Amino acid sequence: MSKEQSQEIPKQAQFRQNEQKNKSQLNQNELEDKDLIARFRNEESRNYAFNLLVRKYQERLYHHIRNMVIDHDDTDDLLQEVFIKVWKGLVNFREEAQLFTWLYRIASNECLTFLEKKKRKFLLPIHDVKKELAQKLNTYISSKSMYFSGEEIEVKLQKVLLTLPDKQRLVFNMKYFDDMTYEEMSAVLGTSVGALKASYHHAVKKIEEQLSQEL
Repeated sequence: MSKEQSQEIPKQAQFRQNEQKNKSQLNQNELEDKDLIARFRNEESRNYAFNLLVRKYQERLYHHIRNMVIDHDDTDDLLQEVFIKVWKGLVNFREEAQLFTWLYRIASNECLTFLEKKKRKFLLPIHDVKKELAQKLNTYISSKSMYFSGEEIEVKLQKVLLTLPDKQRLVFNMKYFDDMTYEEMSAVLGTSVGALKASYHHAVKKIEEQLSQEL
């Protein structure tokens, strides 16, 4: 393996979606989502449709949230808040956007709000909040959590990610772990594709610089 390959940012393969998205599957998902929304708007099938929606998206949203807040219990709490908002808002959901885009927007906003509230609640500077997240990460790694593999390179990546500003970390996670296109990310975050590309590449540069110092 070359030096460049050894320093490549590692893949969290068990949670990363296939990079080659199948268009027919995407179209099928869109049809299924439209059917779920239609069923949800019918009071007689609302509970059934919502349960199907939760089962379809809860795993993806869990990983998305946990990569931001690290802690399992915090992730579960935020995931519940996300689905409460989905329950309240789905009746009026405008189908101009894809359903998963709307769900990711809610989840992303919940993550950023949670991290900001944590900083304000305890009057902590942002580096202390990052330190707390790093300590939780160490706890999960030492306990051999199934979520964090404990492999040295992944541990280093996760710790380096915690040094990034939250919004930049969110952009990196969506592109790298969630395997979203810039267009999908733009729809979720309301940020231009150009700005997202710049943010992601700046994040990659920071990460590679820090990892290269440790490898």
